[in-house]
Amino acid sequence: MIEEPYRWVEAIANRREYIEAQLASGSPIAALGYRDGILFLTLGQTRQKIFEIYNRIAMGAIGHPGDIERLRMAAIELASTEGFTRSAADVSLRRLVHYSLSPVMKSAFEQVYGAPYLARMLFAEVGERPEEDLFLRVEYDGEIATSGATFAQARNDFAALSGTRQSRELMESFLQAEHAPDTGFEAALKSALDAWSVGQMALQTGDTKEMPVRTAVEKYRREQLANTGIEAGILERDPSRGIRYRALMDKELRALIHD
Repeated sequence: MIEEPYRWVEAIANRREYIEAQLASGSPIAALGYRDGILFLTLGQTRQKIFEIYNRIAMGAIGHPGDIERLRMAAIELASTEGFTRSAADVSLRRLVHYSLSPVMKSAFEQVYGAPYLARMLFAEVGERPEEDLFLRVEYDGEIATSGATFAQARNDFAALSGTRQSRELMESFLQAEHAPDTGFEAALKSALDAWSVGQMALQTGDTKEMPVRTAVEKYRREQLANTGIEAGILERDPSRGIRYRALMDKELRALIHD
C-alpha cells in the first residue's frame, strides 16, 4: 500500500513523457490580435488545425486528430448550451476553459488506466477593442496558461502554440519584440508567418536557445511557402457582423505577402 502513491507518480511522469513525445512534431500556430480582429495562422499540407468554436471564440490545436475533434465538439456543445440557456453574450472563453474543458482534460490525464487526450489547444476570444482580446492555452493535463505571463498579467495581443515548450517560447519572444496590437492585417500576417517560421525552425534544428537572425527566418519562410499551404482564420472585431469567424483562403493570403 505504501508504494501505491509512488507508482502513481511514476505512471504520471511516464504518461507526460509519452504525450510530450507525441506532440513534439506538431506544426506551430500563431494567434495575433490586430486592429480589426484576431488572426490564427499555421502552415501545413494535410490536417485542419484551426476551427471556429462559437461566435467570438476560435481554437487552434495540435495533436491526435481524433482527440482534437472530441475536444472541439465538446467545446462547441458546451458553448452552444450556454448560449441557448442564457444568451450568446454570456458565453465566455474563461468560463468555457476554466469550468469545463480544463477539468475534463485534467481528469483524463490523471486516470492512469484510461487514455489521456493527445492534444494541446489555443483559444482566443475577440473583444470590442484590442485590449479586450483574450488568449488562453490549454495543455493535455488541463493546465491553463497565457502568453508568458501570469493570469492576472496576461498579454492580450498574441499567443503561440507549438510541439515543444522551447519552440513556443521562442515564438513568444519574437512576437513580443515584433508585434503591436494596433497594427493592420498585412503586418499581422507577416508577423504570424515569421513567428511560425521561428517555431518550426526550432523544432527541426533542435536549436531552441538562440533566436535565428531575420535573414534566416525570411529565407526559411520563403522555402516553406513554396511547398506548404497556409491555413488561417480571423475573428472579426466588428460587432455588427452576424458571423465573426471567417476562414481565409491560401490564394488570398499569398497575394498579400511581399518578401
